[in-house]
Amino acid sequence: MEKENRLTFIDEDGNEVLCEILFTFESKEFNKNYVLFYPVSGDEDEIEVMAASYIPTEDGEGELQAIETAEEWQMIEEVLDQFSEDEDFDDEDEECECEDDDHDCDCGH
Repeated sequence: MEKENRLTFIDEDGNEVLCEILFTFESKEFNKNYVLFYPVSGDEDEIEVMAASYIPTEDGEGELQAIETAEEWQMIEEVLDQFSEDEDFDDEDEECECEDDDHDCDCGH
């Protein structure tokens, strides 16, 4: 799945798409790990962020799994919104506020 902060995603047409990993996090609520990523070749002004859960493997890569429920999507959107808000203050060395009882964010703050 992951190599140097990148992963290869197989789209609905069976094409391999090289993607940059935005961040990963763990949800205690759903007891899963999640990865948010976007295609490397694309419009940098308007990126399409994709998400998947993943099962870590012994080789350090991982196996991507589809998001299964609307509740998971809602939680992912909330984490992404928080990440986006935190990125606006990145230059001010603000601490990450993504962590709460339901999920821990690894967004690099």
